[in-house]
Amino acid sequence: MEFQQVIRTRYSVRKFKDTPIPSEVLTRILKAGQLAPSACNRQPQRILVAQSAEALEKIRPCTPCHFGAPVVLLACCDRSTGEEIVGSERDFGRVDVSIALTQIMLAATDLGVGSLWVGMFEPQKLRKAFRIPEQYEIVSLMPLGYPADDAVPNPRMHDVREPLDHTVFYDTF
Repeated sequence: MEFQQVIRTRYSVRKFKDTPIPSEVLTRILKAGQLAPSACNRQPQRILVAQSAEALEKIRPCTPCHFGAPVVLLACCDRSTGEEIVGSERDFGRVDVSIALTQIMLAATDLGVGSLWVGMFEPQKLRKAFRIPEQYEIVSLMPLGYPADDAVPNPRMHDVREPLDHTVFYDTF
């Protein structure tokens, strides 16, 4: 798919087929996240791939936003990577994980796989269910799967965009 088409057609999928994602397709999607840029190339993203029935069942009590996806990514930031950049008060770790997830979403779209960025979850329940080490901060969940035949973008959320001159400024605000 041409890049502009990928970014125009990507949407938050909230209804998935139960068709498994072939391992070679999932690997290509995850590779896109591995190739993402990060501050000082620290690569703090740590992604747990939940795809077994047992793992997916552990997610259910932690979020209402799984939508029957055959794969859910638990995206974490490894705080031990020293994401504090000398001379900066900014936390780059979560930003770096978000960049990786964005590339994962776009790669998934390119391969016909739907995705959804989920910020509504109970981190302590997930940490306990998956024995996630304390050094890993859970940043987001991302259900992945083939969109159901009747899955469509929410027009109120997908099609409505602020005009470019409301969001982009040149030289001064």
